[in-house]
Amino acid sequence: MQYDTIIIGSGVSALGAAIYCGRFQLKTLVIGEKSGGTIILTDDVSNYPGFKKISGMDLFDNIQEHAKSYDIEILEKKVIKAEKCKDCFKVSASEKTYSTKTIIFATGTEWRKLNIPGEKEFTNKGVHYCALCDGALYKNKTLAVIGGSDSAAKEAILLSNYGKKVYIIYRKDKIRAEPITSELVKQNKKIEIIYNTNLTEIKGDKFVKSIILDKAYKNSKELNLDAVFVDIGHIPLSDLASSIGIKTNDKGEIMIDKDSKTNINGIFAAGDVVDSKFKQAITGVAEGVIAAYNVYQFVTNKLPVCGCSDDS
Repeated sequence: MQYDTIIIGSGVSALGAAIYCGRFQLKTLVIGEKSGGTIILTDDVSNYPGFKKISGMDLFDNIQEHAKSYDIEILEKKVIKAEKCKDCFKVSASEKTYSTKTIIFATGTEWRKLNIPGEKEFTNKGVHYCALCDGALYKNKTLAVIGGSDSAAKEAILLSNYGKKVYIIYRKDKIRAEPITSELVKQNKKIEIIYNTNLTEIKGDKFVKSIILDKAYKNSKELNLDAVFVDIGHIPLSDLASSIGIKTNDKGEIMIDKDSKTNINGIFAAGDVVDSKFKQAITGVAEGVIAAYNVYQFVTNKLPVCGCSDDS
């Protein structure tokens, strides 16, 4: 059996592509290790058209339910290999190999780490990467968010619902949040921003007790607190794509054109893993939809014939 396309990934970009593959009646397999992607860790999504406010999990559930209404297959497995055959591609996961005419990579990203002393030792013991997941553990505690993006600012706002004090610690002199988010931060009396400052160490015993800064804050480089939430960006999960010969930029992002095409004919990509400058759920879904349309064009116009067999 051969698929028209295999979508590697399990977030909203992957499922957005799957919806349109279903609409185009393409034989489609969606395969990814963990359903949801990073969007499900977001408490407040207020910039997805059609929803004034929705949680990331609810948004994902809605898109997944829509995708499942079409005749497509969805598997929760880790893809370990992708390779090119003579006239098709093969994707291997959990001791099975699947043959396909095309591939859409929507593999997303993982959290970027600080890589400082104490971070690894205190992970899940006061060092966290998701306020929605772990913020409720720290009611009436002193907390810090590391980073200055819109996402980091939203993390701080969410944590202010739990903690008595929330610091935003950022290495530059101005946070990069959207204007509406910046205004909410300014209005929140629990939140204080420490600019032009980096962390150099996280200290504690069984749990986090303090952090060390690279410059003094109120006459001390040590700041006592109970938890650190790191939000300094993401690393694209593009190793699988690179292994098949897909070109990436210096950040490791998959390079695509306006049609979501990569440098290899028959392989497309979408979402946070690609080199688009503006990364949002809506833009990732749009890239997935564009990829699906061009998969349809590729399959119906070219119809490659593959002589290799698969293990499914």
